[in-house]
Amino acid sequence: MEKRPATKVMIVEDDAELRAMLCRVVERTPGLGLVGSHGDGESAVAAVRQAKDAEVPDVVLMDIQLPGMSGIDCTRAVREANPETQVLVLTVFGDSENVFQALKAGASGYLLKRGSREEIVEAIGMVRDGAAPMSGGIARMVVESFRKPPPREGRGGGSACACLSPREEEILGLLAKGYQAKEIADQLSISFFTVRFHIRKIYEKLHVRSKTEAILKYLG
Repeated sequence: MEKRPATKVMIVEDDAELRAMLCRVVERTPGLGLVGSHGDGESAVAAVRQAKDAEVPDVVLMDIQLPGMSGIDCTRAVREANPETQVLVLTVFGDSENVFQALKAGASGYLLKRGSREEIVEAIGMVRDGAAPMSGGIARMVVESFRKPPPREGRGGGSACACLSPREEEILGLLAKGYQAKEIADQLSISFFTVRFHIRKIYEKLHVRSKTEAILKYLG
């Protein structure tokens, strides 16, 4: 079987100590490769724009609170420079509004600062594979902060969800609350594979490619 290329990771974090820790995690993890670390958004965006193929990051770990260009603006600029690069936002529990804005700017998920090595590596792998890592606690905070009143009684989503079946809306609502597929299966007393089937149909109907995009449509 052909060996998968290493995931190229860039770090954008203004805290030098945390940036060094994240760099060590990436450098010491088999299957990951560090292609750059930056203390500000301007230099990170410039690096992505100028990068040769072998240096273009697959995943960027992005601090929201950066000097100068914000992490939100940096996320948008990185995604414009290279749409294939996935951005994983580094956040603290008080950042729900900023996290939401970063997701709208193109981030694929978010990771708590000071997370364990295992959590960081798992989140990078999930983003590279097209998933959207989200801490359940932060997901619920974002949902509670930004959920709009339902436009019709008994239905959880906005107009973007009009094309979904009641079961699909129910599953999308649970995803927005931070539930994982297995937890949804347990909650609804259906199989894990049935949940995965419904999630694929949700993506198709909403014309999205990830859980993050689906949830943004649900919240919007």
